[in-house]
Amino acid sequence: MSRYQRKVLFSTASGIALENMDIMFLSFSLSSIIATFGLSGAQAGLIATMTNLGMLIGGIFFGLIADKYGRVKVFSQTVILFSVASLLMFFASNIYLVYLFRLIAGIGAGGEYGACMSLISETFSKKHLGRASSIAGIGAQVGAMLAAVLASLVIPVLGWRMLYVIGVLPVLMVLFIRRGLKEPAAFAQRQDEGKKTRLTDLFAGGKMSWQTIGLTLMVTVQIAGYFGLMNWLPSIMQDRLGLSVADSSLWMVSTILGMCLGMLTFGAIMDKLGPRTSFAIFLIFSSLVVYLLDMATDELTLILAAMVVGYFINGMYGGYGAVISSLYPTQIRATANNFIMNAGRAIGGFSSVIIGFLMDHYDLNAVILFLSSIYLVSLVVLMTIPGVKALKSTSNVSYKPQQKSHNI
Repeated sequence: MSRYQRKVLFSTASGIALENMDIMFLSFSLSSIIATFGLSGAQAGLIATMTNLGMLIGGIFFGLIADKYGRVKVFSQTVILFSVASLLMFFASNIYLVYLFRLIAGIGAGGEYGACMSLISETFSKKHLGRASSIAGIGAQVGAMLAAVLASLVIPVLGWRMLYVIGVLPVLMVLFIRRGLKEPAAFAQRQDEGKKTRLTDLFAGGKMSWQTIGLTLMVTVQIAGYFGLMNWLPSIMQDRLGLSVADSSLWMVSTILGMCLGMLTFGAIMDKLGPRTSFAIFLIFSSLVVYLLDMATDELTLILAAMVVGYFINGMYGGYGAVISSLYPTQIRATANNFIMNAGRAIGGFSSVIIGFLMDHYDLNAVILFLSSIYLVSLVVLMTIPGVKALKSTSNVSYKPQQKSHNI
C-alpha cells in the first residue's frame, strides 16, 4: 500500500470502530438506563429500535449527500453528528430525550458506512479491495471490544451517563480524518460528467431491483446471525453450562477474535476466488458450524466452538462493502452501501425477538436450526444475483494509481 492508502484504511477503520463503539454502548448501559427511568421491557426495547430507525434514515440521506458532495466531507460530518448525540445523552432527563438522542446518533452512524466503503473502493484497486474492506470491517469488532472495556470501567464508578460523554471523543478524530484526505479521482470525474444521484437508480429495472433486494436479504441474514450470536447465546450458555458472567465475557472475546480472523481470511480468499465462490464457501460452513454450539460440554469446548463459529458467520461482513461498491456506479455507490447495509441492520435486528420466542417455546436446538437455515437461504439468494456471478477474481489485475498523490 502507498502511504495515502494506509491513511485512508486507518481513517475508515477507526471511524467504523468508533461508530460501533457508540452503538454498542447501549448494550452495556441498557440495564442502568432501565433502572434510572423505571422502564418497561417494551420502552427499553424501543431505544434500540429508534437507533436502528435513525441508521436507516441516515444511511439514505447521507448516502445521497456523499454521492453528490463527497465521501470525505460526509465521513467527517457523520462522525461529528453521532459523537455530539452521544454527549447529549449525559443531559437526557427523561426517556423521550433518550429516544431523540439515540435517533440522532443512529442517523450519524448509519451515514458513515457508505462514505467509508466508497472511499476505500475508489482508493484501492480491485485486486486488493476485498482485503481492504475486510480490514476496515474489523474496526467494528474493535469498537465492540472498546465499548465492553469502557463500560466495565466507567459505569460502576461514574455511572452510565459518563460512558456516553466518552463517546464525544471521536470528534477529535475528525481533525485527523480530514487532514490530507482528498476526494477520490473517480468521484471527481463523476462530478465533471454531471451525473445525478437518485435513490431510484437502486431499483432501475428488474435485474438491478433484484440485485438490491437480494444483497439486502444477504445483509439481513448477516446481521441476524451476528445479533443472535452476540446478544442471546452468552445467556443461553450461562444457563446450559452453568457459566459465570466472567466466563461469558471470555466467550465474547473468543468469538470476536474468531470474527476478526475470519474477516482477514475472507478478504484474501475473495480477492483470489471472487465473491460468489467465497461467500458460498463461508455460508455453507456457517450453516454447519453453528451445530458446534450444541456439542459444547464445558468452558474450553465452548471457547473453541465460539472461535470457529465467529470465524465463519462474521468473516463475510467486510466483503459486502467490496461487493456493493463493485456492483454500483460511482454516482450511487455510497447510497447503495448505506441503503443495503442499514436496511439489513433494521430488519436483521429483529432476530433477537425471534430467538427470544424460540427460547420461550422450544430450546437451543430450535435456535441453532433457525440460524443454520437462514444461512442456507442467503446461499440460495446469492446464487440468483446475476451481478455477483459476473464479478470474477481480480488477482491478476495490475494496479494503476488513480492519483499521483496516492503514492506519497
